[in-house]
Amino acid sequence: MEELIQQFQRRIQFVNMDFVRNIMYQINWSARLIGIKGARGIGKTTLLLQYIKLNLLDRLDEVLYVSLDTVWFNNRSLLDLVYEFDQKGGKYLFLDEVHKYEGWAQLLKNIYDDYPEMKIVFTGSSLLEILNARADLSRRAIVYKMQGFSFREFLSLETKATFPVFTLDQLLQEHNKLAYEINDLVKPFQYFEKYLTYGYYPYYQEQLDLYAMRVMEVISMIVEIELPLLRNVDIAYVTKIKQLLVIIAGSVPFVPNVSKLSEKIGISRTTLLSYLHYLDEIGLTHNLYKVGEGISQLQKPSKIFLENTNLSFLFAHENVNRGNLRETFFVNQLVFQHQVNFTDQGDFIVDEKYTFEIGGRNKPNKQIQGIENAYIAADDIEFGHQNKVPLWLFGFLY
Repeated sequence: MEELIQQFQRRIQFVNMDFVRNIMYQINWSARLIGIKGARGIGKTTLLLQYIKLNLLDRLDEVLYVSLDTVWFNNRSLLDLVYEFDQKGGKYLFLDEVHKYEGWAQLLKNIYDDYPEMKIVFTGSSLLEILNARADLSRRAIVYKMQGFSFREFLSLETKATFPVFTLDQLLQEHNKLAYEINDLVKPFQYFEKYLTYGYYPYYQEQLDLYAMRVMEVISMIVEIELPLLRNVDIAYVTKIKQLLVIIAGSVPFVPNVSKLSEKIGISRTTLLSYLHYLDEIGLTHNLYKVGEGISQLQKPSKIFLENTNLSFLFAHENVNRGNLRETFFVNQLVFQHQVNFTDQGDFIVDEKYTFEIGGRNKPNKQIQGIENAYIAADDIEFGHQNKVPLWLFGFLY
């Protein structure tokens, strides 16, 4: 255990505190059991270490952070670690990558029940199941979802300025005023293209020239390791999932023809629908359905988008379609906190209330004329007018 303590304290010493993400202040850290799930590489580990450094630095003797994929666990158990930690007066336990540890759900339940004075925070893959886990942690754990940087967060990082988070209602009602306030501080279009290209994953700050390679490595690890581990996907079918992802990326937004696609890839219709569902679960795509359609493993999506615009540039390179990029950005920034559905009138319906048409600066009202609560999210404009809202402003929702 001393080895783990030394590793933890080294990591605390070097964690960067220049920028703290907004989710830090949305989590109820007083809860006894907290889960944070999200795609690999979006900053879960940094969030834990920053929280410790901000709030528990004067109590480090009572704190332990450990990643469950460390080799330390090759011949030792998590229960042994927790027992020893408790004997040493431990109160705050941070467990990273819990999905890498076999039987994690039952163990967390046991730790929660057997050590009532210990607070536990754990992180895991987007595929992390709480509700369906055998131990049923849903009654004990508060679970938060984390995703990559919003455009607002990217702007803060790049300019060192602080920008507020807006609610969707606030944004739609006051978009002209809000846009003027932001433009007084910074010119968003100086940074918007950079964000679309490489601003979503936190590690863009480290070595930008290696960014695309690192994203591809993350995608490979997700598909080759997490899917087989957490969804029992046969490793022999991993190449077919990668093939499916490339096909989707080549025609995003993708309207799936299940019969043709299953024939092209060489898998059954049922297997194909499962794989489409998994790609959404794991944070590589967003699958949209019409209002009222059940979202299930065997329900065909109406439209499929890549999860974020950085993936568009990764797969399509210089052939990225501007219209698709706009829609991918809009869906990504909205779906984190809102329900986004496909609709025949306009491009999207949000929270079953607001209809949106996405386009350029000259996009007309024709497609949404006569629809209540309908808006145009327009690219290439700094300021909006009436129901035309700058597209970039939707990057301030989280």
